Amino acid sequence: MIYLSHFDFPDIGTEEAWQDTVKRTCYDTYYPFFVLSRRAFQMIDFEPVTILYGGNGSGKSTALNVIAEKLKLKRDTLYNRSNFFEEYTAFCHYRTEKRVPGASRIITSDDVFDFMLTLRNMNQGIDGMRDELLEKYMDRKYGHFQMRSLADYDELKMVNEARRKTQSQYVRTNLQNNIPEHSNGESALMYFEERIQDNGLYLLDEPENSLAPERQMELRRFLEVSAESFGCQFVIATHSPFLLSMKNAKIYDLDDVPVYVKRWTELPGIRMYYDFFMSHSDEFDR
Repeated sequence: MIYLSHFDFPDIGTEEAWQDTVKRTCYDTYYPFFVLSRRAFQMIDFEPVTILYGGNGSGKSTALNVIAEKLKLKRDTLYNRSNFFEEYTAFCHYRTEKRVPGASRIITSDDVFDFMLTLRNMNQGIDGMRDELLEKYMDRKYGHFQMRSLADYDELKMVNEARRKTQSQYVRTNLQNNIPEHSNGESALMYFEERIQDNGLYLLDEPENSLAPERQMELRRFLEVSAESFGCQFVIATHSPFLLSMKNAKIYDLDDVPVYVKRWTELPGIRMYYDFFMSHSDEFDR
């Protein structure tokens, strides 16, 4: 599915003309101006899966944030937004083949990390409640409670409950089920599965962070099925070889100036992996 079909960034001439009109002198950066234009990255034609490849500082995340800002996509966490973002996106233009669905969003590695921390904190909070209940259970089961007025009736019920039940039964009935503990990779995959719904445009910024290779393969399969069968379109910033090898992905190499579309096997980083493993191929045959 293709919702977003084309996006234009301002070229270096447009940005320099804009800079000449800026009277503010207290800024040492005009970000996001002069990031993509210095790589001669002026436009993207999108496929159901489009990938932005490049090293740190190549502009992958900047491009995603600009697109998300221009389209007013949902996001969960704040991002590195400068005073010039609105002025920059005013120079950007895009075309769509279909209306961008309301569920569309940008998902960053910060979103996933915050989600994992939230799960961990919730579990720690519940663990603290469990400890308190264990103390109350021991006091109620073996203490010398005596009802003196109707105000003590609720406590009497809790004492009787403690005396009828085992420790584990008492805690289970008085404590919500603990949120299942997951590894970081499992939590990250759960986040993507919850946020990525059918029929949406999703911008993913380095989704492989926190994922071991086998989990990256699981994410790749999930994204491929979502694009092929469930009406999703993806724009992904990544240098993961597992995601770069997604079927029919269109890859822009932001390490090149100007930026070119390449096959994943042509990318310098992938060739480095290939050469490394080939140089050790005899060790794999043992």
